[in-house]
Amino acid sequence: MAEFTHFNQFGEAIMVDVSEKQETAREAVAEGRISMSEECFQKVREGSMKKGDVLGVARIAGIMGAKKTSELIPLCHILNLTKVEIQFEPEEQSRSFKAVCTARTVGKTGVEMEALTGVNIALLTIYDMCKAVDKSMEISDIHLCRKSGGKSGDFFRSSPPRE
Repeated sequence: MAEFTHFNQFGEAIMVDVSEKQETAREAVAEGRISMSEECFQKVREGSMKKGDVLGVARIAGIMGAKKTSELIPLCHILNLTKVEIQFEPEEQSRSFKAVCTARTVGKTGVEMEALTGVNIALLTIYDMCKAVDKSMEISDIHLCRKSGGKSGDFFRSSPPRE
């Protein structure tokens, strides 16, 4: 079992020292979903929601959220992100939108938290912009899909989450 690195010998929370690590190209991809009523789904797809272009605003919000990750997550390192991209895929049958966030950097620590934060902020923005039409929307299935770079190597999610 891997050891937790965010605690010192006294059990106190610390920011991990990455000063001796090598800089490498790093990438992480995370995704999540928001499901909604048929009416809400169609309004978002058509761009006819009263508040405007829901997915366009959510895309910008997700990028901004990824850039602010170190301000939101205690002990998270400040990263010089070289790319953040948010994509949305409508899923007609489930009346949901899948959000996918890709984050990249060249650095001493990974970008998993930035990708996960980007997805969460994008989905929360959709909720915020659509709640007047559907308060029962559900955000779910948020997870890391893959990551590359660094000492621990590559990770590819190959199975559903643990129960």
